[in-house]
Amino acid sequence: MRAFMDKDFLLNTPTAVKLYHEASADCPIIDYHCHISPREIYEDLHYESITQVWLGGDHYKWRLMRCAGVEEKYITGDASAHDKFIKWAEVLGKAIGNPLYHWSHLELRRFFGYEGILNKDTAEEVWNLCNEQLKKPEFGVRGLIARSNVETICTTDDPIDSLEWHEKLAADASIKTAVLPAWRPDKAMNLEKPDYTDYLAKLAQVSGIEIKTFEDLKQALAVRMDYFAARKCVLSDHGLNFVAYAPATDAEVEAIFQKRLSGEAVTTEEQDKFKTACMLYVARKYRQLGWIMQLHYGCRRDNNPVMYAKLGPDTGYDTIDNYAPAAQTAAFLGALEATGELPKTILYSLNPNDNQAIDTLCGCFQSSEAVSKIQHGSAWWFNDHFTGMTDQLTSLASLGYLAGFVGMLTDSRSFLSYPRHEYFRRILCRLLGQWVEEGMFPDDMETLKEIVRGVSYENAKKYFNFAAK
Repeated sequence: MRAFMDKDFLLNTPTAVKLYHEASADCPIIDYHCHISPREIYEDLHYESITQVWLGGDHYKWRLMRCAGVEEKYITGDASAHDKFIKWAEVLGKAIGNPLYHWSHLELRRFFGYEGILNKDTAEEVWNLCNEQLKKPEFGVRGLIARSNVETICTTDDPIDSLEWHEKLAADASIKTAVLPAWRPDKAMNLEKPDYTDYLAKLAQVSGIEIKTFEDLKQALAVRMDYFAARKCVLSDHGLNFVAYAPATDAEVEAIFQKRLSGEAVTTEEQDKFKTACMLYVARKYRQLGWIMQLHYGCRRDNNPVMYAKLGPDTGYDTIDNYAPAAQTAAFLGALEATGELPKTILYSLNPNDNQAIDTLCGCFQSSEAVSKIQHGSAWWFNDHFTGMTDQLTSLASLGYLAGFVGMLTDSRSFLSYPRHEYFRRILCRLLGQWVEEGMFPDDMETLKEIVRGVSYENAKKYFNFAAK
């Protein structure tokens, strides 16, 4: 029986061990999509307790605690930080098979040096150990980032954001990690939302463009994209129900926009037409700017109306959606390709049943412009666990070009999430090691190490054209 989480954790063959320790473990991290705060990095936030680090805003953990029957007061309620942590430790101790078990113990080992097991019996010990460590100067978020060997971070930023904290970080020579903005314009396109016109007023103010027509909206977005580009943004990101393709004439789109500005509700068909027009416009602009377009889709959000009313969005009540029409995604990409305006694109579906559809679709639009110009994004959200990562990597290898993959991201709001890259890299090396030792690929260590280094680090650096700060 192997020990839990030893130095060869998840590495089940000699080849896997060699690949991980010699080609992947020491690679810097490029975290090209996350939701952390650039302000907290600049101000070097220090945490009051391990509860603030682990349970503050982490809906992954909240969901697990609810599954275990924990009262809401210990999750998002008014229980003390200590009592919340104790409840979390009790739940984690029996969370066999859940990635949170692995992530949490990797974080305890890598950041706090705790080699034991967290459960109801050790909860007080871990609570005291972590909180003592967190008092040290080097346990601010800058120290956590440096300790994790993070070379580049891309945050997620709204078009109306001033990017003040990115500018301050860029001018601060004391932080060696490049912290770059990434453009997330969902609010400018979600005209069905009740606060849409309020958002347009804010966009008009920061862009200097009075927004009375759809053309005005496009001009306002263009102004802000140029503003982001001047601050080293090279990535966009979109959170979509699905990638819609419902082409409409300019007159139709304008009529839909005017209808919404007048206060009328728009139909689902009108939403799809409007969003298609928006997406085609920004994608073409991305191509001009040399940006990468990320499309995240396949999530049905806020499914519990009672808890949504109490807690709001992003609190653990989202689910995988089973509707992601590949035909529309293909038509959308095809429309851009037809005019030579398809940017580098990364496709992520929350539904793992879409893996093969994505990989075959990517193959339709590859070109010599870039290695794997159209990417199948890493296993996302409900899929970033052992099975989900293995399935995504296997599908990509089977139907595409694994050696060109840009690899892992955290997609996290926590500065302790960087061991997810280690988790991914160990799974990658495990999979390749198995294929070699089963005779499915030659024992060509030079080539294998090149593949592993590429997927762990080098491919992302080249694909996004990142330079160290």
